[in-house]
Order: sequence, then structure tokens, then C-alpha cells
Amino acid sequence: KISDLKVHYKNTFNTANAIRNMTLKSAQQYYRQVLSKTRCVPFRRYAGKVGRTAQAKEWGVVKGRWPRKSVAAVMDLLKNAEANAVAKGLDPKKLTVSHVQVDQAPRTRRRTFRAHGRIGPYMCSPCHIQLQL
Repeated sequence: KISDLKVHYKNTFNTANAIRNMTLKSAQQYYRQVLSKTRCVPFRRYAGKVGRTAQAKEWGVVKGRWPRKSVAAVMDLLKNAEANAVAKGLDPKKLTVSHVQVDQAPRTRRRTFRAHGRIGPYMCSPCHIQLQL
């Protein structure tokens, strides 16, 4: 579990849902391939203005991206969960990702200066991630 992670909620939501029901090793391998841009993360939800790619055909959708920061965050969580499992005496080869949940965290507010003396919001969208093997 990670709370108040400074990565975009919408990207992390799609990134985490892509590995649901995968084995631990295949999820880690998949994320390494996403970082090298040989496979993509399918964007099923929150997919407005997301570009199309042929790599998304594997998942039965047309839209996909390669969200580097979200992938790195979930990979760190997988690595931590694997270390916890080894410490408990479990076999990492038999572990599967049984539960993944991404929730929105409280948004942080900043401000940006606009034309004609106005001020607009400049907010970030952090998230909480839960993962069970």
C-alpha cells in the first residue's frame, strides 16, 4: 500500500489494472517491456484524447500509452511485495496479483498567473495504491 503518491491518478489507474491476475514475474516483465516501449498500457477508462497505437491490439482496445512514472511506482510496490513474501517464506514464482486498487488522494493546490491579472488553479492529482499478491 502506498498513500499520497505523486503520480497522476488516471495514468496509474490504467497501469495498475493492466496487471490484474498476472503472475508476479510476468507483471514485472510486462512493466520492463512498457518502459522499453515494446508493449503499451491499455487505456480503457480515462481515455479521452489518448493516442491510438497498434500495440494496444493485444488488449482488444485501440488506445494506449507508456506512462513511465506510474510504471516505476507500481514496479517499486511489486518489488516491495515480493520482498515481503520472501520474508514470510512464500514462493515468489507462485504469486499472482489478486487485488489492485487505485484511489484518488487529496489534491494539492497551487496557482498559475493568467492573462489580464487573473489567477487560475494549478493542481496535481496524486493517488493511493493497494496491491495484494
